[in-house]
Amino acid sequence: MARQLRSIPEGKPFLKWAGGKTQLLPEFDKRFPTELKQKKLTKYVEPFIGGGAVYFYVNQKYSFKHCYICDINEELILSYLVIKKSVNKLIENLDALKSDYVSKGDESRKQLYYHIRDVFNQKKSEIDFHKFQPAWIERAAQLIFLNRTCYNGLFRVNQKGEFNVPFGKYKNPEILNETNLKQDAKILQMTEIILGDFTQFKKFVDKNTFVYLDPPYRPLNVTSSFTSYSRDGFSDDDQKRLAKFFRELDKLGAKVLLSNSDPKNENPYDTFFEDLYSDYTIERVPAKRSINCVGSGRGEINELIITNYRRKI
Repeated sequence: MARQLRSIPEGKPFLKWAGGKTQLLPEFDKRFPTELKQKKLTKYVEPFIGGGAVYFYVNQKYSFKHCYICDINEELILSYLVIKKSVNKLIENLDALKSDYVSKGDESRKQLYYHIRDVFNQKKSEIDFHKFQPAWIERAAQLIFLNRTCYNGLFRVNQKGEFNVPFGKYKNPEILNETNLKQDAKILQMTEIILGDFTQFKKFVDKNTFVYLDPPYRPLNVTSSFTSYSRDGFSDDDQKRLAKFFRELDKLGAKVLLSNSDPKNENPYDTFFEDLYSDYTIERVPAKRSINCVGSGRGEINELIITNYRRKI
């Protein structure tokens, strides 16, 4: 059932996320399809949910009858489902972790962080990521705790799928934002949350659908892979699969917006995305790189916004 929400968004991502889109929301909003603002698009589909900045934004500013979100990151999807189904118990778990953390000195905080990280990694093999269970609540709390207290707020795993980000040494990290979690839970009630590959979403798409695609960015250079959050990564072949999927969505009549890194930040002759999306509208917008393993690599770069429609200026 369609809902009318406040024009000023209150809910926001519950995780810090590499490549998060909060700073680009004004640029995206300028480029959202006219049909969305006219309330003609009744479905929202986001196959790479990540931190969910765009999802939370559009679901508070606009109105949909059905929403579908997905990610291949099983820990991420687990956390979204816990917030949707058991937000109050999640808050209780996070409050206990927060109380334990803030009561300690610097060295004891560090020890607690690595203890939680070890437990998180050791218990992964015991988790059934396809069936909701009480153990999910503790795990989601641990993930949020680690994300909020680790270095740079990263989610990064090694080849074994183990979370391996070091301690962050923050003075006052926001481990628990109860108000935001409850607001996110309300928004998620009307959303189907799915674990898996982006290609399965074609069955949900029709001419009344707005699709936002935010895949793992194509690395600009070797150090960019520092922000990888999937043990399998997202290769150029995957980017080509996504471009094919983009064309299929276009043929179904959906309005599609995709964002990605701009290879020309590093190589002005790299036309990888221009070649893949030559039939569509490609724009460049400035964005600040907030997460990079080399401090000198942080700064303003261009990102790509690709749409299968033209915006009206």
